[in-house]
Amino acid sequence: MKHRRILHIDLDAFYASVEELDNPSLKGKPVVVGHDGPRGVVSTANYVARQYGIHSALPFAVAHRLCPSLVVVEPHFDRYKEMSRQVREIFLEYTDIIEPLSLDEAYLDVTENKCGMTMAVDIAREIKQKIRETTGLTASAGVSYCKFLAKVASDFRKPDGLCTVHPERAIEFIDKLKVEQLWGVGEKTAQRLHNMGVFNGKQLRDLTLLQLTTQFGKMGKVLYGFARGIDDRPVVTEWVRKSVGCERTYLKDLTEHDEMVAELDLLADELVSRLTRNSFKGRTLVLKVKFSDFVQITHSITDDVPIEQKEKIVTMARHLLDDVDFQQRPVRLLGVTVTNPMEEGVGKRPIQLYIQWPSFSQSEND
Repeated sequence: MKHRRILHIDLDAFYASVEELDNPSLKGKPVVVGHDGPRGVVSTANYVARQYGIHSALPFAVAHRLCPSLVVVEPHFDRYKEMSRQVREIFLEYTDIIEPLSLDEAYLDVTENKCGMTMAVDIAREIKQKIRETTGLTASAGVSYCKFLAKVASDFRKPDGLCTVHPERAIEFIDKLKVEQLWGVGEKTAQRLHNMGVFNGKQLRDLTLLQLTTQFGKMGKVLYGFARGIDDRPVVTEWVRKSVGCERTYLKDLTEHDEMVAELDLLADELVSRLTRNSFKGRTLVLKVKFSDFVQITHSITDDVPIEQKEKIVTMARHLLDDVDFQQRPVRLLGVTVTNPMEEGVGKRPIQLYIQWPSFSQSEND
């Protein structure tokens, strides 16, 4: 049986590394990238800052307590996108089967590659070297026969790492993994597994398919496969967009209905722009509300025709807002999303390695 050869390439501490490259005086200092506002969160931390326990999505208030000497740099997304374009050009020297996950990481299927190279690890090594020579950045690479193991392997020897998981060594490798290292296992799923006495891959493999699907539904089947080194997901070069949305986190909690209506009007403007830009047509509008205590709810409404006009979005969103009880809990975040595509294939387009990111003042989830 011929195994696939999959690479996962991850640029190390990408945003912070670009900032250090452009400003060498930052090297050796604890550097984070993000907007240091009252509700700002860290986007990327360099490896010096990580030694203090600082990581992405950490509130700046906490980050400063952990490291008083922290250096905060505002993001420069145009620069990051340009560096991503350069990296993508390197990928394309080896394969056209590329699945970007974000600005700084991607899967590559090099089973059949443009250079005729037989060893995927040699391709990974060359790509890492070319990234360093072309951009001055370092990257970590994972090599295996499936996406799950390639992803885990790329995290294994950071920074500037290279790790290969051979098919015959896969089970041995998986046995030692913490369940938190498995794709799709977040904090809540990990805690549920811990409650079942499962902390690593070996213990996970002891559970039956019935036990896992009873506890976790469809995700249980995925976990069952991962524990056995089974992951047939292809490297996807195209995608079908299922939703388009936008949201804002507010520096000051919203307490008045009129304030929220005014914000919905602004969000509708942005949503219409994004719908047009992505040629997306959907029939369901979703209102997202996050309260000051971080409890989050969503309400939705579906129409028979596409939701495209601002006036319609505002009217539907206001109707959904009427069902939200915010008397006792101020609102921290509002978001609107159009989903439920009209037909198969709407919004289909090639993925690029670079994406458009909202500003940090507008969203805390990017």
